Amino acid sequence: MSSWKDGEKSGWRGWWKARRQDWKDSRRDARQRSRPPFDPEAWRKIRHGLPLLADLDDADAERLGPRAWQLLQRKRWVAGDDVELDQPAMLAIAAQAELLTLGWSDRDASAAFDNVTEIILLPDSFHRHVEEMDDFGVMHEYVDERAGETSWRGPIVLAVPDVAESGDYTGFNVIIHEFAHKLDLGNSQDIDGFPPLAANSDVTSQEWHRVFTAVWDDLQAHIECGEDTPIDDYAATHPGECFAVCCELFFTAPDQLAAVYPELYDLLKRYFRQETLARFERNRPAGIDQP
Repeated sequence: MSSWKDGEKSGWRGWWKARRQDWKDSRRDARQRSRPPFDPEAWRKIRHGLPLLADLDDADAERLGPRAWQLLQRKRWVAGDDVELDQPAMLAIAAQAELLTLGWSDRDASAAFDNVTEIILLPDSFHRHVEEMDDFGVMHEYVDERAGETSWRGPIVLAVPDVAESGDYTGFNVIIHEFAHKLDLGNSQDIDGFPPLAANSDVTSQEWHRVFTAVWDDLQAHIECGEDTPIDDYAATHPGECFAVCCELFFTAPDQLAAVYPELYDLLKRYFRQETLARFERNRPAGIDQP
């Protein structure tokens, strides 16, 4: 009798699990049917409007477009006061975010931003009251002006003027910066500059720690000597910011990053599985400066 009841319970559990999965699958299929299809012509216009995307070869662009469209469709987009959301603008933001995953498999790329639920666009930069304790135990309070922010379970917040300044080769890209934080948060509840590494990656945790520690120590040494840092000094404020700033440079100023920290460039090249410097040089003949 006992074994029959156990078998009956097991059968009901299996039936209920299957029914729940069928229900989830039907809801997912319904959502997908309700979404407008990917528009290659709209993507072509967006791609050619931003240097970072225009320089992609056709194969990379064909892979990036649908990924960006999926990100746009799967996440909640919220407009702040006086911000108008339109599909082309959101697709351009999503494409720059997915540029981080371009070299990864579809499966890894799809999972990379599972921790992103909402993207909020604000009409201008915003301010946060910050409290930080220094190495001597002294608490410092200040008001920080921000172009973007995110947190473990929080949304990605982007200031529209800074989004408009992103997309070229100036070394600045608030979209890449904040989505890099989300990669960083893939294995911890706080940014620490150490994102999860793919199981089949040839980048080891020991190498990652060694290379980034060397960059961090070099930045701190420049600051202690009162010298200008080789890259944006915001990278010296926190290991997590160091990773995000270096991601910005890897995609938007790879020549600068490779010149000052070649070992770090090589590490990120293998992590992202992209040759951004070769792409940059292929589309920027020698002797032609960036605007």
